[in-house]
Amino acid sequence: MNSASTSPPPPTSGGRNLPTLEEVAARAGVSRATASRVLRGASNVSEQARTAVLTAAEDISYAPNRAARSLVTGRSDSVAFLVAETEDRLFSDPFFLGMLRAAQTVIAAAGLQLVFTVASTADEHRRFLHYAAGGHVDGVLVLSLHGRDQLPEELESHSVPAVLSGRPLVGGDHLYFVDSDNAGGARMATDYLLTAGRRRIATITGPLDMCAGQDRLAGYRAALKTAGRRFDSSLVGHGQFSITSGQHAMTELLAAHPDIDAVFAASDLTAIGAMRAIEAAGRRIFDDVAVVGFDDIGDAELAHPALTTIRQPITDMGRAMATRLLQRITGEPAPLRTVLPVELIRRLTA
Repeated sequence: MNSASTSPPPPTSGGRNLPTLEEVAARAGVSRATASRVLRGASNVSEQARTAVLTAAEDISYAPNRAARSLVTGRSDSVAFLVAETEDRLFSDPFFLGMLRAAQTVIAAAGLQLVFTVASTADEHRRFLHYAAGGHVDGVLVLSLHGRDQLPEELESHSVPAVLSGRPLVGGDHLYFVDSDNAGGARMATDYLLTAGRRRIATITGPLDMCAGQDRLAGYRAALKTAGRRFDSSLVGHGQFSITSGQHAMTELLAAHPDIDAVFAASDLTAIGAMRAIEAAGRRIFDDVAVVGFDDIGDAELAHPALTTIRQPITDMGRAMATRLLQRITGEPAPLRTVLPVELIRRLTA
């Protein structure tokens, strides 16, 4: 990849030339090429060189000339963070904010800008595809795809690299993604309830047009099968990873099956809604109905009682997504699939 422009920088309003890449390299004691690699976020440099270059750049207040570099490299030095949800859904679920913060840390350290966008309709997808294909971003982080959404494949067809949060339902053979072990975590949660002696275990799913919703239901079913328990579809409530849907589904489950003594909810927000329904029905959480969630968002520990849940590494997932995308942008090898482990966090609801 070509390095930044070597033409003299324009003078500031005070008449003094702006710091150059050559000055950064000289101050850090490295070559100009090494300084350039560090400042564009490449990983094929030593930590010693990276620290020296970043320190030198800060000491002399060096800032890359993005406009000039874009002319040379053909890159915008911007990355999009796209959430395929409505704004209401986005701002009600802490998962997205955690992913955004983690990704931003990695993108900013590489000297790039992060462009945040929401696209939940076909028109919004079309407008974003036109924007991305026009060279305004170098790559896209895609979160919360539903159904057979082909946006990532369309981005790739326009030579815009994408990395997805979650296993894609279509195009999985060639799309890059970062995920947590959804099926394994759901199985872990259900196994825990079975081991605790719970006999009538319900589940509230996530959206079944998403990989996370499908995989967490599959994990629940697998745990029952291994334990010799029959899967009963009437013990499955359908949620949308939200408090409201969890409360509604749990209300219906308890009305149909008063003997339910445990529930695995496919997200913490869903679990919190289920807890409200359990209490509204005059049942005691844990004593009468145990509850296990999934995610370990901040509200899980603050819930009353504190929620037992499956922790997925949200920060690590956001960082991994951003790292994979940067690797693709700079032409470095990157794994197609990254699946991170989860763990059971025991608190007071189960």
